[in-house]
Amino acid sequence: MNFDQVNIAQQLIDTGKYLLENQLAWGTSGNISARLDNKKMLITASGTEMGELKPEDFALCNFENGSWEGNRKPSKEVPMHTGIYQVRDDANVILHSSPFYTTLMASSEEPIISELFVETMYFLEDVAYVDYYHPGTVELGEAVKEQAEKGHVIILKNHGVILFDDSFSDAVMRLETLEMACRMIVTAKSAGIKLTKIPDQIVTDFLENARYKPRKHVHRK
Repeated sequence: MNFDQVNIAQQLIDTGKYLLENQLAWGTSGNISARLDNKKMLITASGTEMGELKPEDFALCNFENGSWEGNRKPSKEVPMHTGIYQVRDDANVILHSSPFYTTLMASSEEPIISELFVETMYFLEDVAYVDYYHPGTVELGEAVKEQAEKGHVIILKNHGVILFDDSFSDAVMRLETLEMACRMIVTAKSAGIKLTKIPDQIVTDFLENARYKPRKHVHRK
């Protein structure tokens, strides 16, 4: 690995550990990647445990032609990551995992509400959905690629979530916000508490006038 690859690999290692320690991932149930340039990404290898990643646990993949190099085979979910990088040049980090409450919601018909609090308004503004396809299939990759043009967060029915952002910190924050919102929705329903949504006009003002931080619009190449 060159210096840039080593630096990005370490950020992926740190992110994987953080996700596991904060119950945002478990075992080998997820995979993460980061863009290196306009053709290549570094992605976790097949069968790696998110909280115990090492520098050799990554594969270097060309998301334009599908080729890869490294000592370990890349995650079988390469098609999803490849699809996102191909259509979103603002995607620098991709996280795929199956946290408990997010996966519970993904296994139901319950919608994910974004108009709940500051972080959900911002990080869950554009949630998209993909029907169930077997993991690692071309069909799943194509479905995710299509929905990536519509949202930063893509709920995979009966599977989990894949999301992206332009930085590690914001990608992790998106995932934390998603899991928090799902937990709130499930807890409120079980307790018989009716959640009150923030009115649409207030949400619009919040997003358009950067009352949290500059809005990240859907971006097409």
